[in-house]
Formats: sequence, structure tokens, C-alpha cells
Amino acid sequence: MSIDEFLVTKLRAAIALLGRRQVAKMFDINTKTLSRWEAGNIPNPGLVANALENIIKTKSRSSAGNGDFRFVDLFAGIGGIRLGFEAAGGKCVYTCEWNKYAVQTYAANFLPDHPVASDITKVSPEEIPDHDVLLAGFPCQPFSIAGVSKKNSLGISHGFACEAQGTLFFDIAKILHIKRPPAFLLENVKNLMSHDKGNTFRIIRKTLEEELGYRIFPMVVDAKGFVPQHRERIYIVGFRSPVSFSWDRFEKPDSLSRKMKDVLHPENGNEVSSHDLNRGYIFGDGGKVSDKYTLSDKLWQYLQNYAAKHKAKGNGFGFGLVGPENVARTLSARYYKDGSEILVSRGKKKNPRRMTPRECARLMGYPDDFIIPVSDTQAYKQFGNSVVVPVIEEIARIMKPYILELAGDRKKGRKKVSA
Repeated sequence: MSIDEFLVTKLRAAIALLGRRQVAKMFDINTKTLSRWEAGNIPNPGLVANALENIIKTKSRSSAGNGDFRFVDLFAGIGGIRLGFEAAGGKCVYTCEWNKYAVQTYAANFLPDHPVASDITKVSPEEIPDHDVLLAGFPCQPFSIAGVSKKNSLGISHGFACEAQGTLFFDIAKILHIKRPPAFLLENVKNLMSHDKGNTFRIIRKTLEEELGYRIFPMVVDAKGFVPQHRERIYIVGFRSPVSFSWDRFEKPDSLSRKMKDVLHPENGNEVSSHDLNRGYIFGDGGKVSDKYTLSDKLWQYLQNYAAKHKAKGNGFGFGLVGPENVARTLSARYYKDGSEILVSRGKKKNPRRMTPRECARLMGYPDDFIIPVSDTQAYKQFGNSVVVPVIEEIARIMKPYILELAGDRKKGRKKVSA
């Protein structure tokens, strides 16, 4: 994505946050002119960029200064991993994300201090700034070994140049090979370890350790306790040089310390429905959840019949009904379809409802001032695909001492070379 494209995305985020009339008023133009700017016909991009920065700076989470360490955010989604590492004092210097709606949300929450690359397969590693940590929540793709010619595209005589080629993991491997950051964190679904009878993870481990020379520390973490949700994901921590990193330092809250009451709209008047960040989700002085999230009679009956049919067959398929004292199932990217995995009870003889996008954001550990500028459908997909932010914060915390140690060694080595 070019700087101009990113600027238009940022402009749309400002419109989503403040409204068309308010943004037009701030620029002293009418809404028709604003529409032309949205279409890319911006007369002075530099002037608009500066104004947008002032408009949204109070909502921005861009790291101040240089940070304690520098990181790149690959397969960035809506910025959940970035939030976790910024909380540890890191500075994001590069972002890559292909989904235009995810970029819209990312842009609404992080000022465009750098453009977002859209296709990692077309990124040259040399173009990526030097960094101390590579972060990537990469998709899991099949690793096909048979029939792949052993190209020596990275100057390596064997290994991932053959086995992992054609996968998105290969693009991460290329960046690690060329840029040699001191550390990385990769995130994926729990089943990555068992995918293709273990062959996928075998190739990943072989690539990272044998071919690239990193020491890796994989761990499956359940987010339950950080948030009221059972959500298992694998996190692969890697360091270029020997360090005493251990998952034993990972501090996990009691698994029942968080309940759904911590994320649901209270509907008791404590939330203001007119607030920009809640607009459309709740209404009235009592802050009641909008009726549009309540399941129709037809859909609710279908889900009950579906659950009964599978229960009769001895299967565990069906909807998940939660109340304030419960812990939810895993929020998935398909939540927009019917919300069946996490339905909020509204009491006896009442149809349950979906969570609102704001409740989904809370369920993933995002702060309440996180801007959601996209449709409900896109928001559900984005939070269903996201990481749990407090989990990332804890991983960043236990990684940071070793990141700083290795980053310091790297800087010393540069000084010696330049001297």
C-alpha cells in the first residue's frame, strides 16, 4: 500500500470515528469535497496527513520516540501483537497486512508513521528496516515436499529453500535469513504441531533451527484467565544467540479469574450509548444492547434443532450459551454467520443474542478505546482471527530482557565494524 492509499484509509477511519460532517468541518470543506478526497483526489496529501495526525493523535497508539527495541509486524491483522509489544516498550518500524478491511482498522488505531505493505510475497527483505524482533501471526499452509525442485534461492544448499517454498512461512524464513533479527515471535493455531501428521511443524523447526540457526521455544497457551475465553494458540519464541529464556517465567492468571461479566455490556446505565465507540451497539439511558443482535425466532429454532440432532447422534456439536458468570468457547472468524459458538443468554423464554463487536474486542483483550471503523461482519472476522492482547503482553514481558541483551550485542558489533 502506497503512502497516498494509506492516507485515504486513514481519512476514512477519521470519518468513521468522527462523522463526515465533523471531518469536513475540521478541514473547512463541504462533504462533497470530502467524498472526492476519499476517492483519492486529495490536492495536498502532505497538508491532509498533518491535519489527520492532529485530529486522531489522541486515539493513536504509535510508540513515542525510538522505543527500547524495534520490531516489524508481519501478517499484522488489526494490530493485536503490535499492542502487546508496544506495551513492553517496543517501537513498530514496519507493517505488512493484505486484508483491506484489517488495514482500515489498523489505520484507525495507529498513525501512518509508515505505509502498510500489502503482499508479503512481493516484499524484498532488503526493503525492511533493521529490527530487533520479527512478529508474525502467519497463516498455516500445507507444506508440500514431493515434486518441489531444490532451488538455491537463498544461497543455502538444502533445506527450506526446497521444503517450505510456496508457503507464506517461506517468506518469513527469507526475511529472517537476510535481516537476522536477534529474536522473533510466531503465532498460529494449536493444530500447527499436528498438521499433516507433524510434518508441517517438523519443517518449521528444521528451517528455524538447522537452516537459520535460531533456538526456538514453542508453547501452547490457553488465554483463559487473561480473558474469559478458552482459546489455545501456539507461540514460537526464537532467539538468534543462546539465552536463558524459559516459559517458566510466564505468569498465567487463574483460569477462572475472568468471567463474561467483565466483557459484556452491563445494560445498567453505566455505559453511554451516545459515545462514538459504543454508537450502534447499545441505546438509551440504560445502555441496552441493540435489538439487532438478538437472534430471530427462525435462527434460534434452527440452532436448537441442529444441536438436538447432533446430541441424539452422540456428537458435541451445538451452540454455546453463556451468562455473566461463564467462560466462553473460542471466538472464531465465522462468528458473523450465526454467532452460535458464543450466544449471550437474555433470560428464560427470550431469544439469546450475539455479542456486539465491542464485546468481542473486550473478549480478545483490546482496550475500550480501540476504534472499530468497519462493519459488524468485518469486525467479527477481525476479532475472531486476532490474538489475545494480554497474552502477547506477557510474552513480550518475558522476552524483553533477552531482546535487549541481544540488541545491545548487535549494536556493539556494529560499532566495532564501523570503528
